Amino acid sequence: MEKTNAPTLKRSLTLMPVIFFGLAFMAPKTFFSTYGVAVHSTNGMMPTAYAIALVVMLFTAYSYAQLVKAFPNAGAAYTFTQKSISPHIGFIVGWTIIIDYILSPMISSLILGIALKAYFPSIPMFVWIIGFSAFITAVNILGIKLAVKLNTYMLLSQILLFVLFFVLTIKGLLAGRGAGVLFSTVPFLDSEVNVSALLSVVPILCFSFLGFDAVTTLSEETKDPARTLPKAIYLITLIGGFLFITGSYFAQLIFPDFQSFKNPESAYLEIAMYIGGNIFSSLFIVVGLATTTASAVASGTSASRILYAMGRESVLPKKIFGYVSPKYRTPVVNILIVGVVSLSALFLNLTTAVSLISFGALFAFFFVNLSVVAHYFFRKKQRSFKGTIQYLIIPLIGAALIGLFFIELDKHSLLLGGIWLLIGFIYLLNLTKVFRQPPPELSFKEAQ
Repeated sequence: MEKTNAPTLKRSLTLMPVIFFGLAFMAPKTFFSTYGVAVHSTNGMMPTAYAIALVVMLFTAYSYAQLVKAFPNAGAAYTFTQKSISPHIGFIVGWTIIIDYILSPMISSLILGIALKAYFPSIPMFVWIIGFSAFITAVNILGIKLAVKLNTYMLLSQILLFVLFFVLTIKGLLAGRGAGVLFSTVPFLDSEVNVSALLSVVPILCFSFLGFDAVTTLSEETKDPARTLPKAIYLITLIGGFLFITGSYFAQLIFPDFQSFKNPESAYLEIAMYIGGNIFSSLFIVVGLATTTASAVASGTSASRILYAMGRESVLPKKIFGYVSPKYRTPVVNILIVGVVSLSALFLNLTTAVSLISFGALFAFFFVNLSVVAHYFFRKKQRSFKGTIQYLIIPLIGAALIGLFFIELDKHSLLLGGIWLLIGFIYLLNLTKVFRQPPPELSFKEAQ
């Protein structure tokens, strides 16, 4: 019998810190970093692409909000699918989503290492990567409140950057620069746009909204999660959508000749220089470093909670993954594991990591939508007219939209994701003695 006084996660978060955490994970400023590349694929219709992505994500956010009311436990998509559909499918979903969160800090480490290496060429990139990984690991070990507080300050710097961008852009447009108008339908609708190319960008943009998934991993550290988290999920999605759509709209108006970018990957610096000179472009770089840090802290926190949820009930080895530090009340071993994985930035390239993340996110989103149907419509028999709309039609639309974009992933993503999925399936066979016994399930009885 387990001791009832074993350390548990501490409930300390209210609505605003949870929203800040989700937005920090979303890292709104990264919109600027990807703008130059994405705008070419959409032929200047980035606002429309983001609007489509927002609609798709609102359906999935709805499903997350419904399920977090029923299952207010750490584990997110893993818990939802495990309890609603099947422990076996839940394990596979958890396995795929793990790679998203574990690799996210690595991506942040790699981006930061590349940026600082460019400014300080005499210092080897591995120094920045190792130092950054150690810092992020330490912050996450010291406690969730410290991590959230750090993310809050860094998120505010991003919001400030957006505000300055809007102000400077509007000032420039009123002075006749760029398109010279504040209102135009061109960024939303262009008769020459390639619809197929436009839609192919949407799956990538959907990952910009991952913040609402991240906050569900904080269920056991949030006060009154059944009420707080659904509100946070919707607000995070809508706030992110507003920033992305509005930001891309003004970027298109102030710099309509996107074909003339010298380097699409750094197009945001050209725009910043155009509207605000050296000072504003320098601010972009500084806030970019803050964004990278905030995203790494948030994703590292979420990854460690996913591992904790699976380790607590022996889906993964409990002694390792289910451990909570009595002193810090955080899953220290999991945080260290995530920190070590982030060091893969020393040898793993960005394309490989992004491919895996693309696969895992859409795979999890698909099954979360189906979990609403399984739990409410079939298990709870919510089959009135209203219940059919809420728990069958809406989540099925969400699943269909996600499925549509899943099959649009490139072959590289599908291959790498499929390999990771196969490894998880083989582990599941071993864990269940070739399905002769069910995998361990999470308990809803929280230690006091």
